[in-house]
Amino acid sequence: MANWDPEKKLLTLKIVFYGPALSGKTTNIIALHDQLQPELKGDMQVLETHNDRTLFFDLLPLGIKTSNNTLIKLKLYTVPGQVIHNSTRKAVLSRCDGVIFVADSQNTQSENNAESFNNLIKNIKLVGLDIEQLPLVVQFNKRDLVNIVSIDELQTRWSETPWKLFFASALNQEGVIETFTELLNILYISIDNSYSLSEKHELTQSAFVTQIIHGQAQ
Repeated sequence: MANWDPEKKLLTLKIVFYGPALSGKTTNIIALHDQLQPELKGDMQVLETHNDRTLFFDLLPLGIKTSNNTLIKLKLYTVPGQVIHNSTRKAVLSRCDGVIFVADSQNTQSENNAESFNNLIKNIKLVGLDIEQLPLVVQFNKRDLVNIVSIDELQTRWSETPWKLFFASALNQEGVIETFTELLNILYISIDNSYSLSEKHELTQSAFVTQIIHGQAQ
């Protein structure tokens, strides 16, 4: 949940990249770190173990200022995908404002994707969030590989769900910005309803997205 500090005029938002192990969550935020140009961008913190799997979380801090000097900070987190780290996933997911679920497009990973998404649904409930209200988009990563599930098949499988699908190769920095932009659009609507970004903080939806992506207001 967003954290508003009226004295500092600071609104802090938390976005979590969730998904099975090795689906490309860290690669996504590395690509975002390379491509995003907000007014404020902190150093990315990456913790890699001996087998290059996230043990706790990765973090990328971003920030923009509105015309009335409200500071909006976004903190982008990943979670460890391995089953044994479920307690860490719940801790990182707690009080989040939006989720990007990063699935693995490989044919062999369909079961792992399903298990991870079911785990996300369960943990969202356990940390007191509502999946019907939480901004959420789904990205199928690793489209640069050969043995992958087709886009038509994935769209058919997810056709009865409310979440928008994106297809990406985070390693090649393809589809990452598009996925993130959609999450930002949904997030703005959610936050605007609670904090009146457009009225109290003089920030339109297009300016919110543009400043984070390109570093310039409209």
